[in-house]
Amino acid sequence: MSRAKTSRNSAFADGGMSAVLDSLIEQVQNLYLADRIPWVVGYSGGKDSTATLQLVWMALEALPQAQRTKQVHVISTDTLVENPVVAAWVSHSLELIGQRAEKANLPINPHRLTPKITDTFWVNLIGRGYPAPRPKFRWCTERLKINPSNDFIRRMVRKHGEAILVLGTRKAESSGRSARMTSLEGGRIRDQLSQNSNLPNSLVYSPIEDWTNDDVWLFLMQRPNPWGYNNKDLLTMYQGASSDGECPLVVDTSTPSCGDSRFGCWTCTLVEKDKSMSAMIQNDEEKEWMRPLLDIRNELDETDDRSKRDFRRMNGTVQLFHDAPIHGPYLQEWREAWLNKLLEAQTYIRQEGPDNVANIELITLEEMEEIRRIWVVEKHEFEDSLPMIYEKAVGEPYPGKPMDDHLPLGSDDVRLLREIVGDSGGSLHFELVRELLDIEQRHRAMSRRAGLFDALEAALQKGFYDDREDAVARARTNRARRKGEDRDESLNSLIDAETGMINLTPVDRKAKA
Repeated sequence: MSRAKTSRNSAFADGGMSAVLDSLIEQVQNLYLADRIPWVVGYSGGKDSTATLQLVWMALEALPQAQRTKQVHVISTDTLVENPVVAAWVSHSLELIGQRAEKANLPINPHRLTPKITDTFWVNLIGRGYPAPRPKFRWCTERLKINPSNDFIRRMVRKHGEAILVLGTRKAESSGRSARMTSLEGGRIRDQLSQNSNLPNSLVYSPIEDWTNDDVWLFLMQRPNPWGYNNKDLLTMYQGASSDGECPLVVDTSTPSCGDSRFGCWTCTLVEKDKSMSAMIQNDEEKEWMRPLLDIRNELDETDDRSKRDFRRMNGTVQLFHDAPIHGPYLQEWREAWLNKLLEAQTYIRQEGPDNVANIELITLEEMEEIRRIWVVEKHEFEDSLPMIYEKAVGEPYPGKPMDDHLPLGSDDVRLLREIVGDSGGSLHFELVRELLDIEQRHRAMSRRAGLFDALEAALQKGFYDDREDAVARARTNRARRKGEDRDESLNSLIDAETGMINLTPVDRKAKA
């Protein structure tokens, strides 16, 4: 491409793309050969990480076989709720990377990382009842994305003493990113390596940090993908995720780039709207099967979801803010409803979608087994409703293991219990009696009943209220009593123990006033 057509801020503006690439490849080779520290390349399947991995691949491929001795680990974190189109792209890409690297005798090893089963999105939302993530309660990012990759890097550090992270971060992504990367440059300890403030003994190398969006696309379009993917398909995917359907490569500063297309979790409620999924559905009739996912995501993003959540916190306490309760986890009926909606969407997509999503898993069996355990064991919901929800939504028997040992009452007994308890207190009285029965049943089989009375007391403190209004009124009374006790304690601290007189020093008088 001629220099006249290149953006003013392009990293290729002065010497041209070929010269910049030759210099970068030499830089990558020199860093690779400088020590025995293993490399970890972050790969998301997006344009930046693809360009970065291509550069590393090209540099290693140009080295003599005898010098390709250091391992390069390519890690990709699958949150299990990624946009299905992107997830399929990345999964297939990792397979090709492994095959082509082995064929080319390159020390490149791909790894698909997933969160621990206790950390997955659905185990926390449907199982524990965590409300959909919000900016002030962003419980998902660390569990789903950060922990899996950090755990892998820590293993590398424990094994080798250090690790070098090769990332596709760029200053042009945002002003905040640019400021952070620029500040780290001053602390570089060697060549292009910066300290990682979050992970000890790990260094960061960002080879395309000065590239623009258009530099990235120009490189991807003019240099073939070495592991066999067609980068034009990647461009098409970005184009399909742009609302206007356009994805220009070389533009002036006023022209939007499809580099702004955002791929991520399809369940994400931290953004106002899932623009990429909406655009995919809008731009491609073959993506219409994704609409049930968009519907669930939008329903999760309800601004005021207090009617779906318990007025008590996760630990059963009632906490007030502006004289109203701070709501806690989703109620049982809504946790069951979310599971039903998810399984119905999965069944619909498998039946009505194209062949490539005929076996799609929106939620895994392992996740459902953990959700079932949480419901029955931790939340004392021994109705064990998950298998029935599954069979109704999927039309097949639930494939999980039986839980008869954890169920103090059968389904008929539970229905009878609900009728006996009645609905005068809503579900509070039923939940209390159910939990007390479950606690007694679990301790009955123990040789020592240590903790029985503590568990019973905790259950009573959580559920003895008549209803929500009674619980809130008691919380207000308790708050007023605590304030009164605090005032009495402050006054008592001013009374002289010998004379019984109130002793106000000048400082005390000022504080009292």
